[in-house]
Amino acid sequence: MDKKRIIELRGKAQALPSTVHIGKEGITQTVIDEITKQLKKTKLVKIKLLPALEKDRKEAGLELAKATSSVLVEVRGRTVVLATE
Repeated sequence: MDKKRIIELRGKAQALPSTVHIGKEGITQTVIDEITKQLKKTKLVKIKLLPALEKDRKEAGLELAKATSSVLVEVRGRTVVLATE
């Protein structure tokens, strides 16, 4: 995905609410399935990583992107944005 498209998606993501929350259970198959389902429907998903998640935020974002075959658009604070191409 080119840089111009990523910048455009970051702008769109600002208006989106977080639709998936990941807490102390971490990244489970259920979470991956839900994110995949939402990506097929909307092409852009905003995920909130709760403080109980003990994994590094950037690492968690990359793991989610790999598991859902999507692109990591942004990690800002405890929020991850994923998109499909």
